[in-house]
Amino acid sequence: MEENLVQYIAENLVNSPEEVSVKRRDTGRNVVLELSVASDDMGRVIGRNGRVANSIRALLRAMPSSDAEGGRDRRRRVILEIE
Repeated sequence: MEENLVQYIAENLVNSPEEVSVKRRDTGRNVVLELSVASDDMGRVIGRNGRVANSIRALLRAMPSSDAEGGRDRRRRVILEIE
């Protein structure tokens, strides 16, 4: 779910949307999303002073991301890495 949001945002920001890929890694209580874009589009995804990247991270924090593991809901932290 989170990776779909990041994929959608990144594809609409860059000049080469076919080179956008998002990989998800579950690491215990964390979810790591690795966003890869073309080197020419890196500045568009990061933004001036990191504003675009921080905005994407803020959207990820605002999303409900509970995990129903063991019959209880727990909040999972989503970490965005841009490569």
